[in-house]
Amino acid sequence: MIEFKNLSLTYPNGTQGLKNINIKINKGEFVVIVGLSGAGKSTFIRSINRLVTPTAGELHVEGEDILQYKGRDLRELRKKIGMIFQSYNLVHRSTVLKNVIAGRLGYTSTLRSIFNMYPTEDIELAYENLKRVNIENKLYSRADELSGGQQQRVSIARVLTQQPNVILADEPVASLDPPTSHQVMTYLKQINREDNITTIVNLHFIDMAMEYADRIIGMRDGEVVYDGPASKVNEGTFEEIYGRSIREEDMRGGKEDVES
Repeated sequence: MIEFKNLSLTYPNGTQGLKNINIKINKGEFVVIVGLSGAGKSTFIRSINRLVTPTAGELHVEGEDILQYKGRDLRELRKKIGMIFQSYNLVHRSTVLKNVIAGRLGYTSTLRSIFNMYPTEDIELAYENLKRVNIENKLYSRADELSGGQQQRVSIARVLTQQPNVILADEPVASLDPPTSHQVMTYLKQINREDNITTIVNLHFIDMAMEYADRIIGMRDGEVVYDGPASKVNEGTFEEIYGRSIREEDMRGGKEDVES
C-alpha cells in the first residue's frame, strides 16, 4: 500500500507542487491521474520513487515512511518501483535485449554490468518479458531502429525485468498515435491484472482514463480534487477537475490544455 499523509512539496522558488495530499493506493490497483498542465500529476508520482522529495508530511510505501530514506535504503526502494517515461529512456545505440536486461542493474554488481555478464536466468527473464509485449522478434535490433510504440513496449519489458512491486508511468502514450496508445495501455492493464502490480499512470487523454483505470484521481493546482472509481466518472466529473467545460474532442483524446 502507498499512503500520502498531509504531503506537500514546495520548490525552492516558492512554487507549491503538492498541497496537503492525503490518499491511499492499495496493492494491485490501476490508478490514472488526470489534470491540467501544472496540476501536480508528475510531481505526485515522482514523489513515490523520490525523483522529487516532498518537503512536508509523510509518504508510506509498504508501511515505511520513504521520506526518511537515504543511500542504500533509497536504492532498495527504487529497485521495487519501476518507472516508464514519455521519452522511453532507452539507450539508442544498444540492442533491445541490452536495454531490457538493464532492468536487472540494481541486482547486478558493477563489474558484471560493465562487461554485460548477466546470469542466464536474467537473460531468460528479459526474453520472456519481451514476449509478453510481443516484441521478442526485435531482440537484436538497435533501439533507435524501432518506432515510438515499439520503444515504449521495450521500456515496459525493461520495467518488468526489474520485477517491481509498483509501476509508475508518466504520460507513457503522450507521443504516440491513438491506436498505438491503446496498445501500450492494454499491455499495462494486462500486466497489472496478471501480476497484481500496483500501477499509477498520468494521462492527458480523458477517454483512456475512463477505459483503463480502476480508479481516477483528479488534480488541480497541486491538490487532489477528485478521487473515485472510474465507473462513476462522467463528463461532469472532468469539468469539475479541470474547472472548465470539456469539449467533445477532449473526450476523444484531444491534447489542448489537458497535458501534464
